[in-house]
Amino acid sequence: MSVKPVCNDFSHLLQQRLRLGLMVLLLGALTLSGCSFTPSPVYRPKQPPAFTHNDICKLTRHAPMFYQAAKRAEKRWGTPAHVLLAFVHRESRFVANARSSSGAYGYPQAKSATWREYKKAIRNPNASRENIYDAMDFIGWYNYLSHKRLGISRWDAYRLYLAYHEGRAGYARGSWKRKPHVRQYARQVANLAWRYRKQMKRCGLAG
Repeated sequence: MSVKPVCNDFSHLLQQRLRLGLMVLLLGALTLSGCSFTPSPVYRPKQPPAFTHNDICKLTRHAPMFYQAAKRAEKRWGTPAHVLLAFVHRESRFVANARSSSGAYGYPQAKSATWREYKKAIRNPNASRENIYDAMDFIGWYNYLSHKRLGISRWDAYRLYLAYHEGRAGYARGSWKRKPHVRQYARQVANLAWRYRKQMKRCGLAG
């Protein structure tokens, strides 16, 4: 009767262990290099009812994440929270997946090319237009560049919105001067920002 060599079984087991070890090392390397098999969390707060849209105190009670995201972007880029919130109201009415016929998308109604520029500038390839923190940060970033390149005060909601809607090159050319509807949008943003600021003081939000 022949006896099967034990070394063959040991060799097979060793090869299995080596393959398993290599897989673990590979997964670890992918994680360290920034690759991930789980998507980044998307912070999409509950959509506030329409009756709260013109009252930042009521809106914050229903969905505090909007205010929290605006304050974070304010701290990073300098545009006040009440201005950022007025932008989001004008652009998307606080709807995460709002889409326009021009291809603008998400809370900030940013077009894909501008959004790619933003992601590259802040080195965050996972930024999402449906993420309220990313959306507020984008608006703050865009206004910061308008402030730096065009000299617009970060408190001037009217002119900031003109530059946001028309693009900085369009603003510099004065394209908005021939578009009364765009000037009307900018006035609406400025008026709402002013109202939000007064309301924030009334209900104890840091404004």
